[in-house]
Amino acid sequence: MSILDINNGNKKRLRKAIWSYLIISAAAVVIDKIYDLFGHGVDSAAMTWMFLYPLLGGALFYFIIDKRMPNFTKITGYKLFINLYNSGIATLTLASMLKGIFEIAGTNSPHLKYYYVTGGVFIASGLIILFIMDISRNKID
Repeated sequence: MSILDINNGNKKRLRKAIWSYLIISAAAVVIDKIYDLFGHGVDSAAMTWMFLYPLLGGALFYFIIDKRMPNFTKITGYKLFINLYNSGIATLTLASMLKGIFEIAGTNSPHLKYYYVTGGVFIASGLIILFIMDISRNKID
């Protein structure tokens, strides 16, 4: 395998993540619109804006990483960052969807705050690892 193949594979991973998050954002918009049809005129801001987590936190964030750290997937620890960060985005998106469903149904759950806290912890942990990766990369360069 040549170095060119490795670099292309690394670029493909980040582009795949960006496209995946764009598709998830579109799916969140579709879910919101379908739920609006059956919501009897009741709307929820949490469900309306849930597409922003994968769009801004996912697609835009990975696009910035791709431009700022072109060899991102070669740095030790990138898989741990990706797993933690993606889990955080997924948890926050799910929490927003559940909050929207509960609001439209006219009920509430005391457990939703745990979703938001868990998602925030996952994202914060991932960002700390990314920061450490960036510092170690700068020391090597």
